[in-house]
Amino acid sequence: MRDSNDYRNLIETALKSYLPNGEYLEQKLIDSMEYSLMIGGKRIRPLLTLLFCELCNTDCKAALPYACAVEMIHTYSLIHDDLPCMDDDDYRRGKPSNHKVFGDDIATLSGDALQSLAFEIMLSDEAVLKTTPDRACKAAFTLAKYCGVLGMVGGQVIDIENEDKNAPLEILSEMDDKKTAALIKASCEMGCIIGGAANEQIESAREYAHSIGIAFQIVDDILDVTATSEELGKPAGSDSTNNKSTYVSLLGVDKCKKLVEELTNKALDALSAFDADTSALKELALSLKNRKN
Repeated sequence: MRDSNDYRNLIETALKSYLPNGEYLEQKLIDSMEYSLMIGGKRIRPLLTLLFCELCNTDCKAALPYACAVEMIHTYSLIHDDLPCMDDDDYRRGKPSNHKVFGDDIATLSGDALQSLAFEIMLSDEAVLKTTPDRACKAAFTLAKYCGVLGMVGGQVIDIENEDKNAPLEILSEMDDKKTAALIKASCEMGCIIGGAANEQIESAREYAHSIGIAFQIVDDILDVTATSEELGKPAGSDSTNNKSTYVSLLGVDKCKKLVEELTNKALDALSAFDADTSALKELALSLKNRKN
């Protein structure tokens, strides 16, 4: 298994290569797409796709188009999330949000373009030839399902409709399962699909993804009240400013930390369905639990 930096280098190179290269009338749109896609980040979702693919004894390069696709979907969601009509955030990853640089109109369209480019990449001849038509279609379907109306976008709607409300834990849990965990599930499942995993292994990957996804959101909620804006690379305290119910507002920091610990242990247990070396995925789950930004 490669070093984590090797995987990230593969991802960075591939992401850059998938963007249109040349002189176009739409250059401002392409520049906007590149600005947010290549601004940095942990690349957690594409990394998960590659790791699960290799866990199934398949070269991770077969899953690289799908790893890049999920990162494009994630990036488009962040561009739209920062817009004035959504969370209205001026900074992302320590730099001005897309709409602050390119305007609301181009930012909106660059998110749209990244979404369509993701599916173009997954269903291209190049991507299909690296796997099989059946696996390519199943992986693309999986991402479409998790990023759509009953997935990530649906989670965003639940979030919007519960602003300025004391949303109960049940609604918060469903919102975060869709808004945050859904793309992480897509990442892990797509890696398994391209790797040719059995159904039971895909189910275990889904459990791992759900657990680290919810834990990731809870850690986000904790950091929003305990970290500085400089540490986060975006405004701290934005949840309180936007009157959002969070795990911290409902449970308190101490109970949230305990819940993160429990979810991380569930994720680690789920990896027992795989016979191969799962150390990289275990380390990733633990690093997400202990992250500071």
